[in-house]
Amino acid sequence: MKRSLLILFCLVWTSSAMAQIRLGQSRYASSKPVNILELNYQKPQSYRIAEIKAVGLTTLDEIAIISLSGLKVDDTIEVPGESISNALKKLWGQGIIGDVKILVTKVEGDDIYLLLDLTERPRFSRVEFSGMNKTQESELRDKVNIRGRVVRDDVLNSAKRTIEKYYLDKGYLNTDVKILQERDTTLPNSVKLRFDVDMKSKVRINAINIYGNEEIADTKVKKKLKKTKEHARVSIFKDLYSRALDADASDYANTIFHTDSASNEDVKSYINKNFKLNFFNGSKYIPKEYANDKNSVINFYNSKGFRDAEILEDSVYNFNEDKINIDIEIEEGRKYYYRNISFTGNYIHPDPVLLAKLGIQKGDVYNKELLDKRLNYDPQKGDDVSSLYQDDGYLFFSIDPVEVNVAGDSIDLEMRIFEGPQVTVNSVNIKGNERTSDHVVMREIRILPGQKFNRSLLVRTIRELSTLGYFDPEKINPDLRPNFEAATVDITFELEERPNDQIELSGGWGGFYGFVGTVGLVFNNFSIKNIGDFSKWDPLPVGDGQKLSLRVQANGRSFQNYSISLTEPWFGGKKPQALSFSFNHSVQRQVDFFNQTNFGNELGFFKITGVTLGLAKRVTWPDDYFSISNSIQFQIYEFDQFGTSFGLSYPTGTSNSLTFNNTIARNNVDNPTFPRFGSNIILSTSLTPPYSSLNKNIDGESTDQEKYKWLEYHKWMFDASIYTPLFGSSKFVASARAHMGFLGSYGNKIGIIPLERFVMGGDGMTFNNFALGQEIIGLRGYENQSITPGRDTRGQEDADPYGGIVYNKYVMELRFLVSPNPSATIFLLGFAEAGNNWGSYADFNPYDLKKSAGVGARIFMPAFGLLGVDWGYGFDAIPGTTERSGAQFHFTIGQQFR
Repeated sequence: MKRSLLILFCLVWTSSAMAQIRLGQSRYASSKPVNILELNYQKPQSYRIAEIKAVGLTTLDEIAIISLSGLKVDDTIEVPGESISNALKKLWGQGIIGDVKILVTKVEGDDIYLLLDLTERPRFSRVEFSGMNKTQESELRDKVNIRGRVVRDDVLNSAKRTIEKYYLDKGYLNTDVKILQERDTTLPNSVKLRFDVDMKSKVRINAINIYGNEEIADTKVKKKLKKTKEHARVSIFKDLYSRALDADASDYANTIFHTDSASNEDVKSYINKNFKLNFFNGSKYIPKEYANDKNSVINFYNSKGFRDAEILEDSVYNFNEDKINIDIEIEEGRKYYYRNISFTGNYIHPDPVLLAKLGIQKGDVYNKELLDKRLNYDPQKGDDVSSLYQDDGYLFFSIDPVEVNVAGDSIDLEMRIFEGPQVTVNSVNIKGNERTSDHVVMREIRILPGQKFNRSLLVRTIRELSTLGYFDPEKINPDLRPNFEAATVDITFELEERPNDQIELSGGWGGFYGFVGTVGLVFNNFSIKNIGDFSKWDPLPVGDGQKLSLRVQANGRSFQNYSISLTEPWFGGKKPQALSFSFNHSVQRQVDFFNQTNFGNELGFFKITGVTLGLAKRVTWPDDYFSISNSIQFQIYEFDQFGTSFGLSYPTGTSNSLTFNNTIARNNVDNPTFPRFGSNIILSTSLTPPYSSLNKNIDGESTDQEKYKWLEYHKWMFDASIYTPLFGSSKFVASARAHMGFLGSYGNKIGIIPLERFVMGGDGMTFNNFALGQEIIGLRGYENQSITPGRDTRGQEDADPYGGIVYNKYVMELRFLVSPNPSATIFLLGFAEAGNNWGSYADFNPYDLKKSAGVGARIFMPAFGLLGVDWGYGFDAIPGTTERSGAQFHFTIGQQFR
């Protein structure tokens, strides 16, 4: 037996040696082969490599291949020996060689001439996909990027797994991928590859069955499976319900209860409890999401006091060909409560202060998630134990809650604190602002070198940089580099700029005026200083944070509007005080389109020309979210055969207006495009001088021309918006808004003027209403301008003035963020709103509101701003009608505040 094994070993070794190096003629070599008897394979000999050549290459470089083999000219090797074996292994290990032989072409004394006889592996010249749509094919091409790579089994298998995982993440668990290879005759040594994909049916979740839960209901557990939802089984439930009412339910109960002993009442009770359509959440099964959802269930149990809760077992099994069932067995364990809470390692703040900041008392239900928030960071309140230290410079502060005793249902916690040294900010830097000047960014930074580190100021800085609009709010990253020995920290704000200049190209239907086009340009990062530096033009000079706005609207002769405005947000360069200047000219014309003789002639016009100069500044009282702005505005109103449209007694004339405008605002929303939390509250007033008190010639008997030569009024506007995240998610946000306005006079000499009144209804966009000299208020679900006093008698003799003098409006929206992508931020919304507009204070009734509800969508693109569409249903009749307003579509451009 031993002799047989020895003979077999010798044969294998000899065969291996002969495969490594051969004496003979390559199909590429022309030299005469050396006699094989000159080499003794039993006694290896040493040779000097005199020459190495490689043949059989089509795309690879000969010198590179020889180098990869590890063999070099002048090296001394043994033949046969390890040098040859190692060279073969190295060449095979590259994965680019299909076959390799090392041949001896000549031996002269101690010199040996070697030839690497190679065959390259083919490469993928073209990769094709079938069985999918264009979008999926484009995404898979990016994921399966193997064009030009060597044909190898591991490459193909990896590509196949990538495709299968791609469809698995979309809910296609049974996807079949076939790989077809074909020689490419158009290119040397190349292969065409095609992936035939059969996605089969999307696998949905038929039922999720929860077992072992006694304290928390099935429905609450299932709500925590946010990405793992049951299919809306309408037909099954209806069938079971009807049979449970009319027949014995035992034949069908096993579908739900997995038993045949359930009663009719059991079935009906279960169906009534669980028959909920699943419109907003898909029921596809994705293993990765399912794993995350199971963790969410345990976290939910922990937040309710069930510290020891765990999933004992879960199973996923087929219900039919395209549906699965999921069984989850939970062990809830005991419900725990906090008992004694103590602190160690704290020298700066005593226990009572820390306990008050923690906000958790003896006897409270154990809640791991809340405990972590109250200790480390509560993003909504920002008032936690860590903030007490880190807002005072203790950057290295840490706190570790340790359960020192668990007795029955009570837990004793010991908060082990490390306070560390008080840290000073050493440097503050910015990175990623290629278009925006450094000083524009740095002036928004609240945490500065030389100050004690302050976490609240760091968070506030992130908010201020977000509200600039120049950077992607989701990618503002403060990189902190602390130095414990020196007790300092270096902070670098990493930014990613996004385009924020806007182009408005739009059209709207202006009722009687027909189609009106709008062209607008808004440069949000304009620079007057860089006008002479053409290297800073992109396409206009940029970098200093100034805002230049140009806008033109027209539909021909009937309506035109021209406006220009410029704002310097840091006038003087030292304080956040904004200086603004604007000019506006608008004209409406009545054109004769009906008389063939005078077709196109002007019958009348209304023009407004105005300039505004304003100064706004931030203030620090009551807190530093407040701002105050003041402006002076002068406007000239010219009308020819147009005055009666506003309720004036004379059709032609001129009026002037000089107003002082004051606005007090508080704004702490976190994101201007899609706010998640915070509020925006604005109180604004517009006051003119009391001309009637100064001019004794004006009294109740004066003509309208005398009364309205200089407009006299005061106007008050209040707007409030509050944003709150829902369901513990950053995607669902509730928005509550309230708006109201009042127009008054200084006495009875003049009364309330017919201009500057409120026009309500529709989308609230000025270019759709064309109501010059009026305040536009939207109310979805109703036609534009439809809720406006004097609308039905406008233009008639002795008509009431057109527009209201007092209005109220209330809005509630539920918003859902679809895509936070800064190049196209998309969110959906559902709304309910109510409002009304009154022509006199005697008619004012805050409970008499026109109500509506509906849904909408918004998309923010930096180049065009916020675009939106809403479908609203008005539940009430508009003035002058008896039927409900009904369904209305509204299109919006820009952020509609009112």
